[in-house]
Amino acid sequence: MIAVEGGGMDGKGWRKSSHSGNSGGDCVELRSDLAAARDSKNPGVELSAKGLRAFVVAVKRGRF
Repeated sequence: MIAVEGGGMDGKGWRKSSHSGNSGGDCVELRSDLAAARDSKNPGVELSAKGLRAFVVAVKRGRF
């Protein structure tokens, strides 16, 4: 993971995988305190901690 400039809902920094490269790509960024996530292509839409937990549960259940 590498740090990404910018703030989240409360000014926290964002982190994304170093595997995403510099082209933007299809990457999900996590807020440094792990309380939110966002799509790197559409950073204006953030997923709350509750939404992030629900997404992880759905992935583990094979829904994606």
